[in-house]
Amino acid sequence: MTDQTSKIGIERGGFILFLALVTLGVILVVLPFARPLLWAALAAIMFQPLYRWMLPRCGDSPNRAAIATLLIITFAVVLPTFLIGSVVIEEAVAVFFAFRDGNIDVSAWFTQVFDALPGGIQSALESFGLGNLDGLINRTQDFARESTGMIAQRAVAIGSSAAGFVLAFGVGLYVTYFLLRDGKKIGAAVVAGLPMQPAIANELAEKFLSIVRATIKGSVVVGLVQGALGAITFWIVGMPSVMLFGLLMAVFSLLPALGPALVWAPVAIYLLATGAIWQGVVVIASGVLVIGMADNVLRPILVGRDTGIPDWIILITTLGGIGLMGLAGIVVGPLLGGLFLAGWTIARQQREAEAAVL
Repeated sequence: MTDQTSKIGIERGGFILFLALVTLGVILVVLPFARPLLWAALAAIMFQPLYRWMLPRCGDSPNRAAIATLLIITFAVVLPTFLIGSVVIEEAVAVFFAFRDGNIDVSAWFTQVFDALPGGIQSALESFGLGNLDGLINRTQDFARESTGMIAQRAVAIGSSAAGFVLAFGVGLYVTYFLLRDGKKIGAAVVAGLPMQPAIANELAEKFLSIVRATIKGSVVVGLVQGALGAITFWIVGMPSVMLFGLLMAVFSLLPALGPALVWAPVAIYLLATGAIWQGVVVIASGVLVIGMADNVLRPILVGRDTGIPDWIILITTLGGIGLMGLAGIVVGPLLGGLFLAGWTIARQQREAEAAVL
């Protein structure tokens, strides 16, 4: 009996080792396509209700419903994203060259704004040592130059590897089609195959889906809406590079509390201080009454229910995710943070349940 048990243990250990090696090999093979696969999975999760809606309207044909949903995604999301992205890249390149050639001088802008302020405010700023911000201005200008330069370099990198980009994009669409059609079965199989209790696996799967939907709807969609409203506002008052400003506002909307105000408030101050009174008033009114309220109105409607993740964890995981993975980190960061909290919450509940039984 002992020899038989030992043999079974060795065989099981060998099988586990085989699974680990094969899994590692598959990860290494698909790693170059990790990002398109991630975006394909996110798209399939977000547009699964649309696929379900299209299914009976396509004669209950999963293939036709998946193709129809994929076409809607392409024309409603992908193509507009490419068009807007190309405009943003052009504006970023123009701003970068303007910084490089000395056509944009932040120091001169600060002096112009400072000189336009009332004397009392100037004296107050000087008393706090804020009358001469040469060091801060230089750092701000360097930051702006490096940021726009990074966008320009990214555009050149994409252009130089056009074949790889097209291949990754094609893989993403191809995988999205199958995930739309078979995603429910694949998800159930993955959950059933996890080496953990079924109740825990199902709870983590539900948490995973709720965090993905809440992050995309509550952060990405709201950020895009606020960025679009900001771009429209800046276009109305005649600001240059409105699409670039809108992108910055969409990114800053990920930050709790201040968010888009970090973009529109300095613009409003500059406009008011340089004599563009009605333009500054329009930016402030739009920032407070339209852009600011968009978050309060849209987030409860889109998210629907709280994910249970504190705002400070969302902030840290979002910024950390962006720093580690780029744009995909907007979703991956909060997702990992939410699963981390969910996992430890389940562990605590299990420990409390075991203690109650004892």
